[in-house]
Amino acid sequence: MANATISVNKETVKSFLETSNKKPFLIPEYQRPYAWTEDEIITLFDDIRDFTENEVKQEQQKGEKDYHEGTYFLGTVVSYINENNEQEIIDGQQRITSLLLFLRAIYTKLNNIGDKTSSVKNFISQIEPTIWRRDKLTNDVDYSKILITSKVITDSVNEIFRSILETGIADDNANDNYSVNYRLFQKLYDDLSQNNPHIIYHFIHSLLNCAIVLPIQADTQDTALTIFSTLNDRGMPLSDADIFKAKMYDAFDVREKNKFIEEWKDLDSRSSDANESVQHLFYYYMFYLRAYENDGSTTTPGVRKYFAQNKFSRLKNQNIMEELNKILDLWVVVNQHIEIENENWSSNLEIIKILDMLSSFPNEWWKYPVVIYYLTYSKLKTFEHDFLLFLRKLCVEIEQRYILTPTINAVKPAIIKLNINITKSPYPTFDFKPIEDEQLLETNIKFPHNKNTTRMILKVLAYCNKEQQEPLPDKWEIEHILPQHWQPNYFCDGYSNDKLNELINYIGNLVPLEKKLNIVAGDGYFEKKKQQYAASNIAIANSLTELKSWDPERIIERNVKLVEAIRTQFKLWSEDYENRKPTN
Repeated sequence: MANATISVNKETVKSFLETSNKKPFLIPEYQRPYAWTEDEIITLFDDIRDFTENEVKQEQQKGEKDYHEGTYFLGTVVSYINENNEQEIIDGQQRITSLLLFLRAIYTKLNNIGDKTSSVKNFISQIEPTIWRRDKLTNDVDYSKILITSKVITDSVNEIFRSILETGIADDNANDNYSVNYRLFQKLYDDLSQNNPHIIYHFIHSLLNCAIVLPIQADTQDTALTIFSTLNDRGMPLSDADIFKAKMYDAFDVREKNKFIEEWKDLDSRSSDANESVQHLFYYYMFYLRAYENDGSTTTPGVRKYFAQNKFSRLKNQNIMEELNKILDLWVVVNQHIEIENENWSSNLEIIKILDMLSSFPNEWWKYPVVIYYLTYSKLKTFEHDFLLFLRKLCVEIEQRYILTPTINAVKPAIIKLNINITKSPYPTFDFKPIEDEQLLETNIKFPHNKNTTRMILKVLAYCNKEQQEPLPDKWEIEHILPQHWQPNYFCDGYSNDKLNELINYIGNLVPLEKKLNIVAGDGYFEKKKQQYAASNIAIANSLTELKSWDPERIIERNVKLVEAIRTQFKLWSEDYENRKPTN
């Protein structure tokens, strides 16, 4: 690259994207299609959320005088200025595309707010110049002129990307990555707004002004391609797992290298089949190692930063591939319900049920103690018995706390302590704060906070039904027995519209139902819906066919029974754990 001109400047997401007002972004034909999946989207979102929570905490602790705003590094972007004065992206198009979809999702949500506060107006004005061109004389936004052009793959898919940025609308039935990820960003943003509303504007600020990229701009395409090739050849691809693979490979002697490559390919293939990723396996493994290192910090380190410590020494463990495969075995059972050879627990229906209940928990913090427990004790003769008791106790503790307070902080500190306690005993101490308001817990079971909590409670109730002798179907929806759009003549007099609208969302009026059957059931009358309930493989839905009618009194009556059922089940599981008796 003799005499090549290269410009490198650290930029915030906002300032970097705004450069496209003068030099629009171009994703050229030779780039690969947009390929980010749910894993990458959730990782990006969670990273910004965790960064924001830490920043808010630091600001509160240190005060305005001593607090200095941090930054979060998103990676490099390699480009060059082509003959049309466009920034032609050589490396980083996946990240740029995702950031624009992310910001468009936030903009749409903010713009739909009726009475806009000054904060809302501020962020709307900050986002606009990152997506659309402004008139140089009037400074008005031209929503038909987005600041990025993609020439990748077919024109129809590129048009979808352009249309989403222009209109803020994605087809609910579209399955292209642009539409799927845009809808996911909207959902994640909605969930954060509901579960942690006090940080939402801090979150947007972090994304725009604290998340940074390192644009590397070359003077020619050849120079840009050489930079891209050099970065990747020197072990700096986007995936942390690829870095770890290279470091582990280097640690093997010549005879072992080929074996390692085959083992890695198999691990990668099995991970994809199990709807996991090697990247996630390392993340779970990090929590396992942290527990044994007695690391009680509630701040989660970046997985690359963690494994890079001491010259990647943790990756030189001779058992690491075996342990990663062991972790994957667990998720093969959880996600695919496939039995693992010589592991009796993997065919135990009660364990499968409780793992499926835990999988409805709205974040991943339930997974870390499960991984640690499994890796630590799976070879014990009593493992199957012990594991079931442990999982049930874990379900009781985390789900009760989330029902009371639907945020990650409801369980995070206690989970970190539990992780460490697991390393000391197969019956670890659960250091969760006592439930101080039993009445509020019952109220929140009766009338859940949000859809996530509702699904979590319904899954517990479904599996507590003794007739449920198989895992629930992967695709089920919340069925409102009294439909959300009920007819005025559906009931006798005596209940106001407001009271009926409240009863509709009581747990007593809800049941899990296969998606196809739920679509057919629609807003029909109970007598007609019973045909779908009868066809269901979900026992709790099937049992509704025994009823002759459905009315507000039935909802109230069933509500009391279901709340009592879940409280009784939680109490029983806790007592079983506390009064545990070893098997022979």
